[in-house]
Amino acid sequence: MTATDPALTALSQGWCALSLLHGKIEAHIERALQSGHELSVREYSLLDVLSRQHSGPGGHLQMKQVADAVVLSQSATTRLVTRLEDRGLLTRYLCDTDRRGIYTDVTESGQELLSQARPTNDRALREALDEAARNPELAPLVRAVEELRVPA
Repeated sequence: MTATDPALTALSQGWCALSLLHGKIEAHIERALQSGHELSVREYSLLDVLSRQHSGPGGHLQMKQVADAVVLSQSATTRLVTRLEDRGLLTRYLCDTDRRGIYTDVTESGQELLSQARPTNDRALREALDEAARNPELAPLVRAVEELRVPA
């Protein structure tokens, strides 16, 4: 294959369209969450992921799992957790069975803020997808996103 191979060109254009769609969606949600709740997309995502933990077996996530879920490095995730902990939205404590393990839970204030922000996030996502669907280059990707059924 050469640099001008049509298959590579199509693949590159598809990747650029996907990147564009992601950027547009993230920017739209970011503005909505910042203006309505003083939350970034990453902060909202972290609160959302951590709010889904439970007390049963395997119910608490390790920091690497949290980092993967919010698409950040472990160090960036730790800094984000610290910022939200400083705001009283998260709390950390030692694992009862493994003193090296640290759990992170959403506080009552964090749960309340997340509950208030969730409709804003959902509305902004819908608006961003609807806007992108009007762009012929992005419309097929929007349809693909809308058809995704991710297991819980």
